[in-house]
Amino acid sequence: MSKPNLARRVAEAAEIALTTRKYVTFIDVVTGLRWLHSRHVDTWRQGRAATLAELAAVDEDRLLATAALLKEWALAKGLRPVDTPYVAGTRDRRELRFTAAHGQEPFRVHWLSPDLSEARVRRLTEAKVPDLVAVAPLDAWTCASCGDTGPYLIVEDDSPHCLTCADLDHLVFLPSGNAALSRRAKQESGLSAVVVRFNRRRKVYQRVGLLVEEGALAAAEERCLADEEVRLRRRERDRERRAEQDVEFQARMAAEIARLFPGCPAERATEIAEHAAQRGSGRVGRSAAGRALDEGAITLAVIASIRHLDTDYDRLLMSGVPRMEARDLVRERIEGKLEEFRR
Repeated sequence: MSKPNLARRVAEAAEIALTTRKYVTFIDVVTGLRWLHSRHVDTWRQGRAATLAELAAVDEDRLLATAALLKEWALAKGLRPVDTPYVAGTRDRRELRFTAAHGQEPFRVHWLSPDLSEARVRRLTEAKVPDLVAVAPLDAWTCASCGDTGPYLIVEDDSPHCLTCADLDHLVFLPSGNAALSRRAKQESGLSAVVVRFNRRRKVYQRVGLLVEEGALAAAEERCLADEEVRLRRRERDRERRAEQDVEFQARMAAEIARLFPGCPAERATEIAEHAAQRGSGRVGRSAAGRALDEGAITLAVIASIRHLDTDYDRLLMSGVPRMEARDLVRERIEGKLEEFRR
């Protein structure tokens, strides 16, 4: 890839992150470039990889060049650089390394928008100790210290250890599902760990619960019982607020579809926006690019609608045609419909 082309792609990925969160990190860019998946970043943050570079699809020199291009773009945008520590979610809280052959400073910088509030700037710049991470493994494993096994493992010195050897076997498991109880149990517990499990279908580590002290869990349950009615009323208000936000976002997406595809009927644009931006769907409208109303994400949403509603794609899948082959068969029809919508 030529340097001008790489610079353009870096700028596009950085712009999406800046629009979405009002700050940009090196990790935002390399995941936006598809050189790293979020599961690779999770593995690295858990301390299960020596460097981030060993998980990337490109070499260390390309990563360094990307960090330099990000710096050029950020300075031209007037963003504020803040050096941010990256610490592993392991017992030793060791510093995470991005590469083995280069200094870590170019990769640690967070580029902040001048529009960020002072309160949010303080939260972003404060050194935050990461949660200790315990993994609920899917496959059989053995402890590097005692040779035993168990339902959870802790990574120390790049090796798995059981809770007994990690001095965490006095903790009890609190499954996810009750945000208030989890938050309060963690506050009450002097020692805790976030439990994650790898989702093979989505290919990401997902939080499944907490390990907390038994007394802390009992105290948290008492606090939750004391103000349960108040929290129910607050949840209802939050639900209404989120519904209003969804309607507003879908309207903005529909307007952007109409701008990019003026030949698309207004009702169709609204249907595409409602489908693509549905909360919790995992569709393109809920991605970072979709929330930023990126042109590429909007186009993908329109293409998905055309594929299912204006071609034989679904019938081909039902008849046993492989997915990628079916997409090739309907590609010409999709391009024709896109041109019709663009006119």
